[in-house]
Amino acid sequence: TCMLWDAVNGKCLATLTGHEDEVLDVCFDYTGQLIATASADGTARIYSSASQKCITKLEGHEGEISKICFNPQGSRVLTGSADKTSRLWDASTGQCLQVL
Repeated sequence: TCMLWDAVNGKCLATLTGHEDEVLDVCFDYTGQLIATASADGTARIYSSASQKCITKLEGHEGEISKICFNPQGSRVLTGSADKTSRLWDASTGQCLQVL
């Protein structure tokens, strides 16, 4: 799981669920509307920060995903995995666009 905290008062705002193993990396997009998580379960997920619901699940890596980030426009997500590949994803559809 991934917990979303209020930085001012230190209270937990939400728990983002869905991963079956530990979350290794997390980031917001530049607008603060999306949250991306990378997990040891080999998947990444994109959540709405407003609803705290998973809107896209990124599947295709064959090892744990240790790094994740959005492009400046928030339309693409880049993941790095223990399977020795990086993948470029469409943030809205979850489609893998390129394997590096």
